[in-house]
Amino acid sequence: MFDTLSALEEQKDIWIFGYGSLIWRPEFAFEEARPATLHGYSRSLCLWSCINRGTPEQPGLVFGLKSGGICEGRVFRLPNEDIVGQFRALWKREMPSESYIPMWLDCQTPEGIVKALVFVMDTQSCAYTGELSEEEMIAIALTASGTYGPCHEYVTQTAEALTAAGIKDEGLTQLSQKIKARLATGA
Repeated sequence: MFDTLSALEEQKDIWIFGYGSLIWRPEFAFEEARPATLHGYSRSLCLWSCINRGTPEQPGLVFGLKSGGICEGRVFRLPNEDIVGQFRALWKREMPSESYIPMWLDCQTPEGIVKALVFVMDTQSCAYTGELSEEEMIAIALTASGTYGPCHEYVTQTAEALTAAGIKDEGLTQLSQKIKARLATGA
């Protein structure tokens, strides 16, 4: 955590890039939020969740950023007070299994580029799912559940939050619709 903080020349105007549940449940104070585009990475259900949205016996899926593509999200500017305390809370949430690589990356916003902390999937981590088919993702989302609730809820809530924020992710929207249709029919 401190290595990531020390990578900044100044500890002010610290931005965090959100692309999944951070959009609808940031769990940290922020002074400003903006739409943002991150080039070179894409949102993917590529991280096993053995606690929050699954169990060790039946892991669920959560989002990670994989190399390649473009990801629309939001950046959040943290207050300049108690940066270390804020980072501790953020680390506890995002880095419990060290499945992400924290990186400072340029994000395009309507007001210009900001350098934001981005949590990128570590594809060498044992929590990385590898390539899953859409049918595999749907089957996992429909059956896994953890301390924060069912995996399918996480997927559909994220899709709805992105839409509400004006973020288009056609792949996620279609996946969410298919999950909802399966839930409605009990299939």
